[in-house]
Amino acid sequence: MPEHADQPDDFAARPVAQAFDGATLALDHGHVMAWEQSGSLSGLPVVVLHGGPGSGSNLRHREFFDAAKYRIVQFDQRGCGRSAPLGETAHNHTGALVDDIEHLREHLGIERWLVFGGSWGAPLALAYAAKYLQRTSGLVLRGIYLTGDADNDWFFHGAAAFAPEAHARFMQLVPRRWQRSLLTWLDRTFRDGDEERKAAVAAAWQRYETALVDPARLGAADSAPLSPASAAVWKKYTVQAHYLAHRCFLGEAAVMRCASSVRGVPTALVHGTLDFVCRPVNSLRVQRAIAGGRLAWAHGAGHDPFHPQSKQLLRAATDRFHAHGDFSRWPAEADA
Repeated sequence: MPEHADQPDDFAARPVAQAFDGATLALDHGHVMAWEQSGSLSGLPVVVLHGGPGSGSNLRHREFFDAAKYRIVQFDQRGCGRSAPLGETAHNHTGALVDDIEHLREHLGIERWLVFGGSWGAPLALAYAAKYLQRTSGLVLRGIYLTGDADNDWFFHGAAAFAPEAHARFMQLVPRRWQRSLLTWLDRTFRDGDEERKAAVAAAWQRYETALVDPARLGAADSAPLSPASAAVWKKYTVQAHYLAHRCFLGEAAVMRCASSVRGVPTALVHGTLDFVCRPVNSLRVQRAIAGGRLAWAHGAGHDPFHPQSKQLLRAATDRFHAHGDFSRWPAEADA
């Protein structure tokens, strides 16, 4: 196949996929999923799993796919985005999310699909593929989070060296006796605290997270005024605290077992070399566990999937998968 389809100029000219369908889907225990389809109904199906936990679908994730060639399915996970009830943590766990993904696949009448997930969406993708292997045609994983204590300690404590002021502001809101049991305190605060407290903690958490996601904005993020978070934001962090306090109902060992169980599934991994949120070593470990997965480093990129290097590699990966059904010749020299 010609290599020109993977060139940056082609990406710039490519139209962003437009939604052609969307609705809600009733789940168990009163949860309702919001979902949407874009691209081409006759295209290769792909389901996009958003990060967080607690975030919602990002329409920009459609930029990673050729709108003429992919049927792009996006949905908001339980308690997230446009799904309801917003911020709900009851009956909200990874096992339920995995079955929600399968429920959506059945609802849409899709036989198999490519599963695309970044950050928290990456271990969720692995958990889905491990349970529903026959429904998974391939995996694209970006900036993977392993859900264990090592990753949580890194994000909330180790990575503070790269955003000291934002981290210090965050920790000022946490009683000293709880700073080494931070996730338990956050979960309790968002579950039982008053709204003013939740808004203040969510704002500080968001500031710290923003500082780590984009290294170029560290100084600006540290020095900007801090306002209370909106209800939508603190509800997002309510779900995130719930998941992180329970190691996302997985834990590192479980994620690695999922990775080992999907050997033979075509898998592409992309990780920024300057990712301060999810450690680059995570993707190397998952690649080795999958034994056959292809790993590409986005040099100079952080956790932001829209950094030019990350975006180019992800787009090239989905183009390659559409053309060949695997990632055996990805990344090409032109992609890197």
